[in-house]
Amino acid sequence: MLTSKVDSGEVDRIFLLELMLRMRRFDILKKVLRTNKEEAERMMGMGCAVSEYRALMADVSEGMGKEDLNSLKFLLSDKLPRAQLDQATSFLDVIVELEIQDEVSQDKVDLIYECLRHVRRVDLAKKVKIYQTKAIGETSQSSNVVQKPMEKQQCLRKALSHTAASAPPAPSASWHWAPKTQAPENIKFAVPETGMRYCQATAETYMIKAEPRGVCVIIDCVGNDGDMLQDTFRRLHFMVILYKWLSVGDTLSILREMSRSGMHQKADAFICCILSRATHKDLLATESQGPGIHFDTIRQLFTSETCPLLAGKPKLFFIQSYSVPESNGCQGFRDEDLETDGPTVRHRMETVPTDADVFWSLCRTEAQQLENSKHQSVYMRYLCAALLKGQKRGMHLVDILTELNGVIYDHNQKHPQEMYHVSLRHTLRKNLFI
Repeated sequence: MLTSKVDSGEVDRIFLLELMLRMRRFDILKKVLRTNKEEAERMMGMGCAVSEYRALMADVSEGMGKEDLNSLKFLLSDKLPRAQLDQATSFLDVIVELEIQDEVSQDKVDLIYECLRHVRRVDLAKKVKIYQTKAIGETSQSSNVVQKPMEKQQCLRKALSHTAASAPPAPSASWHWAPKTQAPENIKFAVPETGMRYCQATAETYMIKAEPRGVCVIIDCVGNDGDMLQDTFRRLHFMVILYKWLSVGDTLSILREMSRSGMHQKADAFICCILSRATHKDLLATESQGPGIHFDTIRQLFTSETCPLLAGKPKLFFIQSYSVPESNGCQGFRDEDLETDGPTVRHRMETVPTDADVFWSLCRTEAQQLENSKHQSVYMRYLCAALLKGQKRGMHLVDILTELNGVIYDHNQKHPQEMYHVSLRHTLRKNLFI
């Protein structure tokens, strides 16, 4: 599979080469990239494709023992909530939480340096100090900052091409570099931490520039993650309205009121986050059984007909559903409950968004998880981290959620007793950069 993706150009050979070198997967270097450790190290001397910050964090995590981690978590108890610290099983888990709180980033590692010194890991603190010194030195060379990444990539490509040319041909592989196309002048570039670039055509992108960007309504009917979501979307420049512990009737009333709000007129987008117990088709809010609110009813409240102020604007829904058994004869709120001024649409039982500019991400897990008082939604936790990182890296929303799906998949593999199932459907007409 990996060989096929490399040959088709889906995976950048340079990035993969350095990644395998740093992960010490010399078998993949030999089998897929047809090179060895010494040659790869020589090529890496010409420049790096992997973010040095990410490599540093992985390096520090590898060298940190359990006692050191516990000491670090104690030092950070005033920076992070107790529940998040308890769930962190590695240094990288702690780093993710610190990045969400904007305490740590590739340009801000002072906190990590001080903590490592206090837990007497001078060896790891020294690595962080070296990274800081190098980063300061690079920022001072302003005249070469833009050119260096591309120059390094060109050198690496030449070296890798030379290695490939000197190696015997693989039985089923074609060692070929696809030529890079030149981007038109009216296309903007987003540069993620890796230094690799991709194009963002402004003509095919939703305009998200309003201050605030729009309204984000959060309805937390289980009481665990609303505050975290509120902090995240505030940092993404949305006006956030948080409600907790609403009944089914109150939830529908709030959503109906939000669909009629005049705040959408100057907004560029709308976001709705809901955490609730639910059956297969209905949200139950704080109720233990139905009737509930059909998922499709929520979407219909914000269609262009029902909410004309959001016509042509992206409408994002992130829903964490905690599944409970469905009661016999349970009937949910139907279209006639919407009480809208626009024409009603015949109710559809499916949850696929049919109106334009809708992004619908629904995650299901068992309600039994709520029996743990310290429970947090893995989906919502990593969604917050992915959105903040995606904004910094200039990623569009579909790619962000694709990466999130990978994280959820890994979680399910490691914790089969706590499975999360994500359903992503959208009718976006353009790329969306939050």
